[in-house]
Amino acid sequence: MNVALLTAAGSGTRMHQDIPKQFMHVDNKPIIIHTMEAFQRHPSIDAILVVTLESWTEVLWAYAKQFNISKLKWVIPGGETGQDSIRNGLEKLAVECGEDITVMIHDGNRPLVSSEIISDSLATYKKYGNAVAVIPCVEVVFESEDGKSSIVSTNREKLFRTQTPHTYKLHEILECHREAEKRGIVGTAASPMLMKELGKASYFSKGSEENLKITTLEDLKIFKALLHTTQDSWIKA
Repeated sequence: MNVALLTAAGSGTRMHQDIPKQFMHVDNKPIIIHTMEAFQRHPSIDAILVVTLESWTEVLWAYAKQFNISKLKWVIPGGETGQDSIRNGLEKLAVECGEDITVMIHDGNRPLVSSEIISDSLATYKKYGNAVAVIPCVEVVFESEDGKSSIVSTNREKLFRTQTPHTYKLHEILECHREAEKRGIVGTAASPMLMKELGKASYFSKGSEENLKITTLEDLKIFKALLHTTQDSWIKA
């Protein structure tokens, strides 16, 4: 069984809007619904769990009904941190499904995750035991102590930017969260960072520049543009 765990418990303070960013409408549809539709359409995803703000739980169920998200099975409240929210979702799935399932953790505000990205995440996971979507770093990267200047750069060919989804066997990623609690490891909302803290390797699956995380108004503008963009016929895929 493959379950998508979508995190949508942020308050969206960087947007400076009246409602959380994941519930903002683009093309008459909340961003979180755009994201859920990607997993609804994918034939290898069996169910969806969303971790969200407790006050928005009923609203999300109503939206799911309106937009025919039939794979949505559970909506639960988030925790104080992103790491807590993910663990809440994992613990809920352990109770509902048992720990021998596959869980794909994805940011609820990454609505342009493609079917290809989801499929490649599952394929990488089946081959190596886990999968983290990444894209290569194409910019020159500097290190700076004061944030104003630097003479130290890093070889960009060795750098990869992580995205979501992150795919794991449920019992393995849940055990990592439980171990983190024992060790007092906090602030690792990104699962591969938690894995790193515990000395575990992450294996790379396909990401995309279009698989952007909407955190600012600039991101929102890009998302709107990409929704209405079609590739010219003369461009080679």
